[in-house]
Amino acid sequence: MEVKIRPLQIDDYSGLKQAMSAAYEGTSAVWQEKSIRKLIDIFPDGQICVEVDGKVAACALSIIVQYRLFGDDHTYEEITGQYSFDTHSNSGNVLYGIEVFVHPDFRGLRLARRLYDARKELCEQRNLKEIKVGGRLPNYHKYSNLTPKEYIEKVRQKEIFDPVLSFQLANDFHPVKVLPHYLKGDSESREFAALLEWSNIYYSPTKSTVNETVIRLGLVQWQMRPFATVDKFMEQVEFFVDALSGYKSDFVLFPEFFNSPLLAAYNHLDTHDSMRALAKKTPTILNKISELAIAYNVNIIVGSMPVVENEKLYNVSFLCHRSGKRDEYRKIHITPNETKYYGITGGDKIAAINTDCGKIGILICYDVEFPELSRLLALDGMKILFVPYLTDTQNAYTRVRHCAMARAIENECFVAIAGCVGNLPGVNNMDIQFGQAAVFTPSDFAFPTNAIKAEATPNTEMTLIVDVDLNLLKELHHFGSVRVIKDRRTDLYEVKRLSKKEEE
Repeated sequence: MEVKIRPLQIDDYSGLKQAMSAAYEGTSAVWQEKSIRKLIDIFPDGQICVEVDGKVAACALSIIVQYRLFGDDHTYEEITGQYSFDTHSNSGNVLYGIEVFVHPDFRGLRLARRLYDARKELCEQRNLKEIKVGGRLPNYHKYSNLTPKEYIEKVRQKEIFDPVLSFQLANDFHPVKVLPHYLKGDSESREFAALLEWSNIYYSPTKSTVNETVIRLGLVQWQMRPFATVDKFMEQVEFFVDALSGYKSDFVLFPEFFNSPLLAAYNHLDTHDSMRALAKKTPTILNKISELAIAYNVNIIVGSMPVVENEKLYNVSFLCHRSGKRDEYRKIHITPNETKYYGITGGDKIAAINTDCGKIGILICYDVEFPELSRLLALDGMKILFVPYLTDTQNAYTRVRHCAMARAIENECFVAIAGCVGNLPGVNNMDIQFGQAAVFTPSDFAFPTNAIKAEATPNTEMTLIVDVDLNLLKELHHFGSVRVIKDRRTDLYEVKRLSKKEEE
């Protein structure tokens, strides 16, 4: 007999499926090939299999998470991002085990121990703080007279044998707490699990971009002023990035169309052509801001800039990650003004964005007035919604502000808005601005009574620096006075995407 422990490959899927089906006694609890493929793509070292005489005999699947974003109160769906594994982060600090199984034909070979040893070695190699798992309690249904705590204690004392928990305890994992409603449909465990951890004694703390659940937001209330060149414009951009990164901000938010002063050079053109001319500068500006994100170690939300693609003009917000990665969001709802003066086309994709501070969403100005978009983002796991806007009058600003406040309450999230202020007489259709940057919160005891975390002085160029605690959102979701996301009547209504390409 030849036993090999090695990284799982996608070519192993057929054998994995057979082994898992046998391990779970023919139930439908088998990972789909696309799920295995994604795990291998995002974290190949974390997917391990044991091969016996050329056959897949056992397997362990895991991800790395920034654990403080979840805490000790979580479900299997939450820790895996609704089974999407979008919660995986290479900059995380905890190895989280999401699956271990052994084909029943090989259960006398102590293969699971080999897999756990491989996980421990991986944890040490990656300098991760610990391994955590939500351990099922498959024999708990036989002891309905015991509380979960009593059951776990009796297993620890070896008065009761549990095939999962007894094994984990024998492998130096220690119970942390009981997790109710951990895995939906797990009737054997009565949906309880034991949160267990193994500590890496060789762990050496390093400076992390996310060392706690408190995220610092830096909002720029941008004064419209003439800029002769892109370089002069970038000097002002870098000034704000430098200042806000100096205060250890995790995000910098610029307003919608904050590069509008550069339109002055095209005043001889009609407004349609001038915006398309400005779009030619977008790649240069974007590259420079992406360099700033890396150099100043801060995630920058590039409010929005015009982009031409396939002869269509879009209003696009960019997220320049401090890692160098880029994401974008195209404004979906176009105002009559934007249609009339610029001929802007609406985007067709809406999705939460993974960052080193958890999932965020971006909506541009008018978009925040449509509650369906932010609800889709919330269902994707968004915790902070960023809304760059450009409003000319107080009426327009009031629409954005009040809708943003509503979105924070409806979706149990923080909402940050930032816009332009001042006058720009040298640019057609950009002459006056009204703005007041702010960060809004849900409305419950843990938050300000007016649901406003902070706000800037209206119509004055300044920055707004605000700390938001993601743990408060988690407490609200589970224990709030009202629980909006949980209490939705999905038996009567639902909000869902209609286009599959939005889900890719």
